Amino acid sequence: MKYLLLMLLSLLPVISHAGEAKDLAEDPVLEKRMIGLAENLRCLVCQNESLAGSRSDLANDLRREVREQMKKGLNDQEIIDYLVSRYGDFVLYDPPMKKSTLILWYGPFILLLIGGGMLVYQLRKRKSQIGEADLSAADAQRAAELLNDTPESPNQSKDSQA
Repeated sequence: MKYLLLMLLSLLPVISHAGEAKDLAEDPVLEKRMIGLAENLRCLVCQNESLAGSRSDLANDLRREVREQMKKGLNDQEIIDYLVSRYGDFVLYDPPMKKSTLILWYGPFILLLIGGGMLVYQLRKRKSQIGEADLSAADAQRAAELLNDTPESPNQSKDSQA
């Protein structure tokens, strides 16, 4: 029993070796082209991942569909147009400039300007509400004593200069 267990443990590295991952397409040129195209497309499930990097089932299906269209002889733009017509502009990482996507392109800048304007407005409003307090001579003397620093009176400064 001991020898059988030892033999099984020694075979464990051989059994667990998965081997090198192989390209899914028979043609490596086609696979490189598919990966290059899929880098510019968004996974519809993961949203922040490219179609090439995603491991979801839908991404696998879309990559398979892209490969099939490449085998049919479609160029990259025709494949992109097909995916956009089927899934919308969301499938593109770089959406085109259209009326429906203007908010995506200019929205962050508009929000930044609104936020900056609100900040300036609030700071000016706050500045007008908070007045500068003038210290009386007694308050200045007390503050100086608290800081262990006695201020020189005008008479003392004249004496020290002479």
